[in-house]
Amino acid sequence: MNIITNDTALCEEAIAALREVIDPEIGLNIVDLGLIYQLDFDAPNSNIYASMTLTTQFCPMGASIVDGVKEALQTAFPGYEAAVTLTFDPPWRPQRISAEGQQFLNR
Repeated sequence: MNIITNDTALCEEAIAALREVIDPEIGLNIVDLGLIYQLDFDAPNSNIYASMTLTTQFCPMGASIVDGVKEALQTAFPGYEAAVTLTFDPPWRPQRISAEGQQFLNR
């Protein structure tokens, strides 16, 4: 897992919360699927900035997944506002799937 962050401790908490967000078409959580690129925290202003991707730009569940990320972060960090940015640069590739995710998918 290669998530860029400005706060390792808070990132670990965020990752734990984001493991609860499941891609409904694949059945795997978005962390192990490798969809999260960056998590930055602005504690003085109570903001979390997440940069993520989807397996395809045309993912029919994209809006639902993004909403799930925002909700999971705001639940894990009460009082914080989460902003989620979708990016497709670099594009998602199956090599981003964690070892646990590959085992889940029987790869």
